[in-house]
Amino acid sequence: MDKQKHGDPIVGEKIILRPLTLADTGLIVNWRNQPFIIDKMIKRTPLTAAGHEEWVRTMIQTGKVIQFIIMDKEDLRPVGSTYLRDIDYDFEKAEFGVFIGEKDAQGRGFGSEAAALMLAFAFGELGLHKVCLRLLAENHAALRSYEKAGFVREAYLKDEVKPDGVFHDIILMSVIRN
Repeated sequence: MDKQKHGDPIVGEKIILRPLTLADTGLIVNWRNQPFIIDKMIKRTPLTAAGHEEWVRTMIQTGKVIQFIIMDKEDLRPVGSTYLRDIDYDFEKAEFGVFIGEKDAQGRGFGSEAAALMLAFAFGELGLHKVCLRLLAENHAALRSYEKAGFVREAYLKDEVKPDGVFHDIILMSVIRN
């Protein structure tokens, strides 16, 4: 199986995940630089088009990351993105990430459904054993969404990151394939 090519959309109840392309650069840059998104990120450096294009070349096209655009199934509008990064086929694990970039699409369950679809993809299609994530401890909405998708807390790290000049705690979560 070619683990770098995952071109088929993943269809859920409320969303469709379609593979990210270079043509999505404008969307991703716009979403990632919105204050309501960047304030929840561990890495808060503003994203540029050149930076995203480099991400696509060095991470997605090499298979180190598999990234999808989240589309509202009702109107096929792109509303966010989800990915598996640091994919390690030797140790059968990856790190999960998601964000809903359209403010009016937040709170509609799209993030939780994207997490569930990505877990099914990671365990089924990729044959992974474990999917983990990191989040800022104060991001209570994301924590609830991840728990709803099946992630469980593994660790609480005090003063782990300093994205804005102030130390923040991090929660590590994971799902292990049954």
